[in-house]
Amino acid sequence: MEEKFYTIDQIAEILGMHHKTIRKFITEGKLRANKVGKQWRISGHDLSIFMENNNVKISNKTEVENEKIEFSTRNVDSNNRVNKINISTVVDVNEVDIDEYRRISNMLLAVMNSKNSKMSNSTINIKHYQNERNLKVMLWGDTNFTKEMLDFISMLTQNNDM
Repeated sequence: MEEKFYTIDQIAEILGMHHKTIRKFITEGKLRANKVGKQWRISGHDLSIFMENNNVKISNKTEVENEKIEFSTRNVDSNNRVNKINISTVVDVNEVDIDEYRRISNMLLAVMNSKNSKMSNSTINIKHYQNERNLKVMLWGDTNFTKEMLDFISMLTQNNDM
């Protein structure tokens, strides 16, 4: 089963707490988190341990989960504004050596740094596990961003031996 990762803001929303409270738990060592780039990420496992150890209950149960993708939605309001769907997903790519990792990560970061409006309010984090030859790409953004990035990752990781 794929590990789920959350941002501080997502944890704050799930637990019904202020994001500064979540940061305080991290600095005090009560909530285990990993720094990915400039942002903290908390695994679902670490969140569960924190909740068990501190007798914390989930206050926001609107989150819809499946094994690999989590959706958070807002409905269309009375002014007929468009739904906003944010997707958080982890892409797991096996058999990636250091050179392939550099190629893929450079291309993905170049796409993220483009002025494309699909990339606004979106985040990507890339982690390479050299000993396991495994690459994890964590994406946070709307459906257009996620689709475009998944298509791009698929293209970058296709086997060129065909």
